[in-house]
Amino acid sequence: MKALIIYCHPYDKSFNHAVLESVQANLKNRGTSFRVIDLYADHFDPVYSVEELALYHQGGTVDPLVKEYLGLLQECQTVIFITPYWWNGIPGMLKGFIDKVMKEGPGLSHTITKTGVKGELTNVKHCYVLTTSTSPTWYIRLFSGNAIKKVFINKTLRQLGFCHISWQNFGGITNSSIEQRRKYLSKVARQVFK
Repeated sequence: MKALIIYCHPYDKSFNHAVLESVQANLKNRGTSFRVIDLYADHFDPVYSVEELALYHQGGTVDPLVKEYLGLLQECQTVIFITPYWWNGIPGMLKGFIDKVMKEGPGLSHTITKTGVKGELTNVKHCYVLTTSTSPTWYIRLFSGNAIKKVFINKTLRQLGFCHISWQNFGGITNSSIEQRRKYLSKVARQVFK
């Protein structure tokens, strides 16, 4: 498996789901092997239990999905996140995925050193973050803190060892026209995911 899609939206009639379908068709047409993690369809529980948290420093888990997801992350070369941008950040479901799946320890997602976090997921050579938002992209970048870029991409994903990360947002989704949506899906269908 070359690419791993991490999809985070609860509604299969959403525009995010149309983006997912476009990305899947793109990868199939290019002959790229891929898997999809659909957090909502998998009924992933993003909430830490006391038992789960107690195993954190040993890299353990009581959730079989956590082990499966981390294994998939360790095997792929490309990660493609497809998610809405809600309330100036990633949804709680995706934040819970990061919290629970990214396990500390040698051979897991990261290790803690005296100087900070050392990412172990250096196998991820390319990462694409595809988001949709009600706010226009320029507003997110200039007036609402740009947390997707400053925190999720430049801090979290880089700390995990991901390389060559790009972010693409379809802003103003609520008031967008059918034609604007078609153009965006066409762009995603033609995009080269390395």
